[in-house]
Amino acid sequence: MSSAEEMVTHYDAAGAVVGRVRRADMREQGLWHAATLVLVRSGDGARVYVHRRSPDKDVFPGLYDCWAGGVVAAGETPAEGAERELAEELGVRGVPLRPLFTFTFEQPPLRCHYFAYEARWDGPVVHQPEEIVSGRWMPLDELRAFADDPESPFVPDGRHAIREWFRRG
Repeated sequence: MSSAEEMVTHYDAAGAVVGRVRRADMREQGLWHAATLVLVRSGDGARVYVHRRSPDKDVFPGLYDCWAGGVVAAGETPAEGAERELAEELGVRGVPLRPLFTFTFEQPPLRCHYFAYEARWDGPVVHQPEEIVSGRWMPLDELRAFADDPESPFVPDGRHAIREWFRRG
């Protein structure tokens, strides 16, 4: 099944689950949905894993992000989606995920309820080639400067989320 045919959870603007919809229809119609974000920090917390998205991504292709994650599939909870996406995108499995915060991001046609988590990891990172083309560990001060620079090629929703993470401190 192509990713466009995948069934995802359909939410309303208030954040309630209202059903299921094909990913392609969600994108084409700008429907509300949910996605997960996982901030992968080194074991000592001093660095974050930052990656460049594939040029073939359907949203924000080729930009940089510091969050692993994706759309919540039909029938899965946000926590299950976060674990799945972390394993798929970065090859990180079996680590506890700490819930951070939730937020709504609306930049039509993207309308999304985000569930943010954090994981600590010092093991190998294995990119899913369809999603990620490169990545590296970035010190927190460098990440803050990158996110605060409006000219940096950072995904808008990821920029919003990491700035909120820094704000919460």
